[in-house]
Amino acid sequence: MDYLSQTMVAGLMLGGVYALVAVGLNLIFGVVKIINFAHGELVMAGMYLTWWLWSAWNMNPYVSLVIVTPVMFLAGIAIQKFILSPMQNSSPTMKIFVTLGLSVFLQNLALWMFGGQFRAVNFPWAEQNLSLLGINVTYGRLTAFIVALALVLALFYLMKRTLVGKVLNALVEDRETAGLIGIPVKKYYLAAMGIGISLAGIAGTLIIPFQAAYPLVGAHFTLLAFVVVVLGGLGNMAGSLLGGLILGIVETLAGTYIDPALQQVAVFVVFIIVLIVRPQGIFGGSARNAEVGLK
Repeated sequence: MDYLSQTMVAGLMLGGVYALVAVGLNLIFGVVKIINFAHGELVMAGMYLTWWLWSAWNMNPYVSLVIVTPVMFLAGIAIQKFILSPMQNSSPTMKIFVTLGLSVFLQNLALWMFGGQFRAVNFPWAEQNLSLLGINVTYGRLTAFIVALALVLALFYLMKRTLVGKVLNALVEDRETAGLIGIPVKKYYLAAMGIGISLAGIAGTLIIPFQAAYPLVGAHFTLLAFVVVVLGGLGNMAGSLLGGLILGIVETLAGTYIDPALQQVAVFVVFIIVLIVRPQGIFGGSARNAEVGLK
């Protein structure tokens, strides 16, 4: 029983980071109406930026958040303004192709800049164990979980209790009407993309102390983020939080009790079952009536 508890706690720690990645993806979809297939590559960008700051400047990876966060926010604004905004009125298929192209570009850019080697941050503090009620967790995983959960809850607060959040929710409901009453739609699209991508970059910073970066790691996070979004319901950010925690537990249990090579198989078995039994997601919501808020 202790071993099972240990495994489930480890899954929860990992699931918090997955949730952080997924809520950013859901925010972008809900507001900008673009399904970002390059989202995982932006997690990868956060990982590589953190690794570079650590290797070149010996910067504490958690301190590097003060650089990674604004850099990724500006990257999100640039992607929206110069790549996605010109495609805003195109068909959904064209938008998918654009984000897939961005994904391939970022993968090859990482390969060119950093090579194909695994790049890891060797930060001893993050690898030290802490015992909580007889369950051992590393400081790195616990920190990643706490920061990720705090950011997800902060985003919920932003969306529900602030003027910016209410405007973003208005864009989710009806962007044409929002534009007619004077809301600067393009400006808030930039904000939504900046927030969503900065969350992806922060997730990369939180995870690199215990997972190495390499050019194709982004594809892994993109797939996981989409599974989480489907579990929670497309557009449902509260569902993304719960879906991320569930996915982390499923992946860890499969790796521990079945076979580490079958972790991804277990994840996608759950994914397929949910699609068949409840296509709108375990926690409700749908693509048509997506609500970017805490339900």
